[in-house]
Amino acid sequence: MPLPDVMRVVAIAQLGGPEMLRLEQRPLPSPGPEEVLIKVAAAGVNRPDILQRMGLYPPPPGASDIPGLEVAGEVVAAGELAQSMMGKRVCALVSGGGYADYCIADRGTCLVVPEILTDAEAAAMPETLFTVWINLFERGFAAEGDHVLVHGGTSGIGTMAIRLGNLFGLDVAVTCGSDEKCAAALDLGAALAINYKDSDFVDAIERWTEGRGVDVVLDMVGGDYLPRNLACLAEDGRHVSIAFQRGKDATLDIMDMMRRRLTLTGSTLRPRENAFKTMVADELRGTVWPYVEGGRLKPVMDEAFPLAEAAKAHARMQAGEHIGKIVLLTG
Repeated sequence: MPLPDVMRVVAIAQLGGPEMLRLEQRPLPSPGPEEVLIKVAAAGVNRPDILQRMGLYPPPPGASDIPGLEVAGEVVAAGELAQSMMGKRVCALVSGGGYADYCIADRGTCLVVPEILTDAEAAAMPETLFTVWINLFERGFAAEGDHVLVHGGTSGIGTMAIRLGNLFGLDVAVTCGSDEKCAAALDLGAALAINYKDSDFVDAIERWTEGRGVDVVLDMVGGDYLPRNLACLAEDGRHVSIAFQRGKDATLDIMDMMRRRLTLTGSTLRPRENAFKTMVADELRGTVWPYVEGGRLKPVMDEAFPLAEAAKAHARMQAGEHIGKIVLLTG
């Protein structure tokens, strides 16, 4: 089938609320030598998309201004060095442009989708899978037998951390904002779920670990959570920051960090070069993707919206009521 000259995209008309997302027509992009053009079947919705719409997380240089960091669909065009990808059903991590009928992706960030996954499930995988793998397992050095604390336990990141943790022998504690979400996290395999609205998670972690503390904290909250997170850590514990929803400024007791030999680290994913993302994709292909192909790892799905209703998808995410991943469907 010949490709169209134009495609639908969800553009940010101006910075602001979900209502600023508008359906537009844009020219069809062409892949570079190491790129592919994916006919998008589904695109994941992530918190960085919300922040971009609000003007708090602009796309990196060279990235599309269209939101959307993960897609799934069929490769319908490919550059001269990516011809082997033609016709394959893939999901891909992208630096932007996912909210569209077609999206450009670097061949190195594409993972071939097994039949066991739906398009929506495939689109819900890359952003959370890459993020959790890099930060919990690589930067946080989580290993079999470790106790870890993950905030936002029913978010896309949190649910992926629970499921990956189960596969790799971690005991995962999470915080959630309601008893309903705590119950959902326990059903997914969390060893402990703490309702942070009516319990002190520091006390809960101390009881759970019998005073030892956790080996790793994966934090997306920041601000005044930092000293409380550090209080949860065991000696030689690792604290990994991936977002700062409560602010980027925090108080740190340097002497305590030195005495207990704590490691504080963090990362962002979107601005990283394609060579790094390709390296991570290669690791995932060998260590995690066999679990996907065998049906042992799937994303937790919340709700799917048509592409034209991206504003509703953003409103749902901002309301904080979702459990798992929200996706957009182009069909």
